[in-house]
Amino acid sequence: MTTKLNWGILGAARVNERLLPAIVEAKNSRLVAIGSRRAGAAKAILDKYAPDATGVTCYDDMDSLINDSNVQAVYCPMANEEHAEWALKAINAGKHILIEKPMTTNLADIDKIEAAAKAKGVKVMEGFMYRFHPQHAKIKELVDSGLIGDVLSCRASFSFLMPPARMYRINRSMANGGGALWDIGPYAIHALRWCFGGGHAPAEPNNVVAYGKLNEHGADVVASGVLDFGPDAQGRARFGQFDVSFERSRKAEYELIGDKGWIKCHNMWSYPGDDPVISWEAGGKSETLVLPKANHFDLEIEHFSDCVLNDKAPLLTFDDARGNCKAIEAVIAALTK
Repeated sequence: MTTKLNWGILGAARVNERLLPAIVEAKNSRLVAIGSRRAGAAKAILDKYAPDATGVTCYDDMDSLINDSNVQAVYCPMANEEHAEWALKAINAGKHILIEKPMTTNLADIDKIEAAAKAKGVKVMEGFMYRFHPQHAKIKELVDSGLIGDVLSCRASFSFLMPPARMYRINRSMANGGGALWDIGPYAIHALRWCFGGGHAPAEPNNVVAYGKLNEHGADVVASGVLDFGPDAQGRARFGQFDVSFERSRKAEYELIGDKGWIKCHNMWSYPGDDPVISWEAGGKSETLVLPKANHFDLEIEHFSDCVLNDKAPLLTFDDARGNCKAIEAVIAALTK
């Protein structure tokens, strides 16, 4: 097996600002192709985000990339509602694929992708880059130590002001993949499930209450709600609260509250140059930890490449993807009833 995985990128989405350099920089990956339906767009993003990269073929269509025999793995950052279509095309061509969150916008398509991946013997993972940042392993370590006792409440808040250039995220209904819940909502819901799962297999909510503001297209620009994760072993309630918005300043944080204290992650969207900050309070003591800088995009690419090159199971599973999709669907149903 080679020591580097050959990657292709489907589309010229904005997230390539982070993922394209990550594929170029990761020690066990190699960018060999980019394809976009917009003429010249593939070459434009390569020149913008990795001007010194060599040996990269730029296509003005995406089928050519999928059929490129030099491409072993594909990154799919297409529009949410297009993920399933292009993932299945890539899988049926024998490509491993990292699908930007959400994996799909319905459970049936996740089942189709899993079945196709098993038939073709390829790896598939949903792209939650945050799970690869060391700050979350540190939070898990603190929780496992018993510092805050049993986790009984979690809160996740994600928002940014929607600039005019990104209005395409809300120009269609939630049923068609638009809105905050399919855009930044997956982070909030995933964080809550991860927190109540103790950093191991994610927990799944039993019930959902949600409220939101919809625009003229039927897309949510603001959504808030509560997920009921059921009682703990002692019968104590466990609720997860989320808040996502395109009308508020940038925020990407989550907090775990136990019966002995609390822990907060101050910036889940930590950039490579940011100092990751975690704070906690318990037993009359408090501390703010400034952790070493890290690039979770690089770490995500290195992880998936390692899984392919050494036949390992990806950290993020199909069951996890199904759980997140099911929870978001429940939130949307509660919001629109």
